[in-house]
Amino acid sequence: MTIQTRHTDEARWQAVLDRDANADGQFVFAVLTTGIFCRPSCRARHALRQNVRFFNDASAALAGGFRPCKRCQPDTLSPEQQKIAKVAHACRLLEQDRPVTLDALAQAVAVSPYHFHRLFKSVTGLTPKAWQQAWRANRLREALSEGRPVTEAVLAAGFPSSSSYYRHADSLLGMTAATRRRGGEAAEIHYTVGECSLGRCLVALSERGVCAVLLGDDDASLLAELQRSFPAARLLAAGAEVSAATRTVMASLEPHAAALTLPLDIQGTAFQQQVWQALRAIPTGETRSYRQVAEAIGKPNAVRAVASACAANRLAILVPCHRVVRGDGSLSGYRWGVARKARLLAREKAQESEC
Repeated sequence: MTIQTRHTDEARWQAVLDRDANADGQFVFAVLTTGIFCRPSCRARHALRQNVRFFNDASAALAGGFRPCKRCQPDTLSPEQQKIAKVAHACRLLEQDRPVTLDALAQAVAVSPYHFHRLFKSVTGLTPKAWQQAWRANRLREALSEGRPVTEAVLAAGFPSSSSYYRHADSLLGMTAATRRRGGEAAEIHYTVGECSLGRCLVALSERGVCAVLLGDDDASLLAELQRSFPAARLLAAGAEVSAATRTVMASLEPHAAALTLPLDIQGTAFQQQVWQALRAIPTGETRSYRQVAEAIGKPNAVRAVASACAANRLAILVPCHRVVRGDGSLSGYRWGVARKARLLAREKAQESEC
């Protein structure tokens, strides 16, 4: 279900009656007869509606002469915000060259290692180790794009010098480090253009998996978009074997299709990969706002950066950036057109209602 911002007193009162934790942080309510203000999710007995007043935040309620509830503590971070703050702090600790142990991270945020591992993955979609590897991969991309020697770039990014770690760093780039340093000039990408329920569709595969799913109205513009996405790669029309794989991808884009089992070659910065992982965690038939996605990856102030990451997504539907909407639930921009976004959301909602 889409989480909506409560702008009216009627909507806010309903959230209080429902004790809706999703409304925590959007407003607080105060009770005239007790002089106390609470979170919407407070478990205390409900007051009469005529005795309730709403404030945008705790500071406004305090300025109005009300005291914070000792039970729900509305003048502190909500439990969800506390989780996000802990994960955001851990992310900052992971942004360093040396490995950080799970025990050290858990101690830094004052929780057990087991609980921290579950908490971190629930917020970011990645394990702490995978998150740091993605951050290092981004550092490696930046160093290679500056033309630094491969060995120097790998060490500067924080990867150990052992060959096992070096191979892992290469896989995170989507190509070898030497190829990345040359701008991807040796990479080969095979593509097919066909018809799907959303118009023309281009599917492209690299040696590592599906690297692009593009939607459009004509083949020429789709091919031009693929060229812009991979300017240094060799683009080749798919042969019979590859065409069969691309047809499988196209079939997976249709309603009620089986889940795609082919690997995805998701190339992007560490931040983009975090966003895209969060998008893939949004259930079919549901939406999230840009702010909710930013909060889910532990960076609540990165709303615009989340929008940019959505716009940079090259894997239409497979990485469901169409499930991200404005805070009021209205549709925002979509790389392949707002009309397609509306159609996708409508058919997903209808599909879920049939289940």
